[in-house]
Amino acid sequence: MSTIQVLDKTFEPYLKEAEIQEKITALATQLNQDYAGKRPLFLSVLNGSFLFTADLFKQITIEAEVSFIKLASYKGTSSTGNVITAIGLDINVKDRHIIILEDIIDTGKTLHHYLPQLESMQPASIKIAVLLNKKEALQFPVQVDYRCFDIPNKFVVGYGLDYDGLGRNSKDIYQLKA
Repeated sequence: MSTIQVLDKTFEPYLKEAEIQEKITALATQLNQDYAGKRPLFLSVLNGSFLFTADLFKQITIEAEVSFIKLASYKGTSSTGNVITAIGLDINVKDRHIIILEDIIDTGKTLHHYLPQLESMQPASIKIAVLLNKKEALQFPVQVDYRCFDIPNKFVVGYGLDYDGLGRNSKDIYQLKA
């Protein structure tokens, strides 16, 4: 792995594809155990989580469904502070076990804003599963129930994560070069 250029920024290797896939396999195994017999609904937050969702869902062996929503709060390398629901939930979640799939939890603002809307639909339970968890950056109370990696407060791209819409199409994850 060598550095990559995305727009005006240079990124260096951070997590390799094999490491990512190993953690996703472990997460799928845990979810298959925890949700056996419950028929959960995996709710993927676009755009960033599409690769994570696809790789995880291929390893889910229990009866389950997947749906997608689009929430956004980023522009460039920082949060805008505003959360936009661009594509909403189009499935009845009442009495369903929901597992929200996120690529990264940063400040927590996006999910903090969205969770009350989801809770008002009366699901049986809501759990959050993330590829990357930035505990140091958390500013809003969001309970992460499942995580693949805890990472420092670094800006990362690749494997679905972007910088101004670009850089998502790498199998590996890169961090902003200091």
